[in-house]
Amino acid sequence: MPLAALIFDFDGLILDTETAEVEAWRPEFEAHGAPFPEEYFLWAVGRGAEQITKRTIDLLQEAVPELSNLAEIERRANRRRIDIIDSRSARPGIVELIAEAHGVVPLAVASSSRHGWVDTHLGRLGLWNYFETIVCADDVARAKPFPDLYLEALVRLGVSASASFALEDSANGITAAREAGLNVIAFPNDLTKHLNLSHATHEWAGDRAPSLAEIRALLESAGQ
Repeated sequence: MPLAALIFDFDGLILDTETAEVEAWRPEFEAHGAPFPEEYFLWAVGRGAEQITKRTIDLLQEAVPELSNLAEIERRANRRRIDIIDSRSARPGIVELIAEAHGVVPLAVASSSRHGWVDTHLGRLGLWNYFETIVCADDVARAKPFPDLYLEALVRLGVSASASFALEDSANGITAAREAGLNVIAFPNDLTKHLNLSHATHEWAGDRAPSLAEIRALLESAGQ
């Protein structure tokens, strides 16, 4: 069966915004003598914002109740996060894969973030025009780990899930793609490599994203 489509996650997969969040907030917790809530970050990664009931500043306030300059701390951490993200390029091998696959198989993005964020950074990276469709949290009722984003991407592309691949870095994203019937390649980043991603159909061990030929070989090895 020929490869029908590739659908890419955005945060953490195309652009590593997720370790940037940790790098931005860890100094604030350390400066105030609070333990860093890494387990919470790992739980939240890949989820839609509507499912995350606490902000990071709320976790810091719970750890250090006497803090009074919360707005200043949050502004400083957010500015640090944006500066880190704006300085980063796409993850290794991602641009090459997208350029290689463009015009050969349909490409899409399925992201739990909103269009304002995703479209802006895809444009900055020079990748926006490579995708037939970009599906974001604005477009569906439920973001990941629910399958809505991937189901919408499949409908827009008009392709079969069983012959298509999602590329994901997080457990929540993998769950969403698998529930939509997709094959999934797990390509974790420095944060999500600590998660159990074994429910992906394939775990990519390399430090670069797979090539189009390597993805096709995975499809063939599965007997599809």
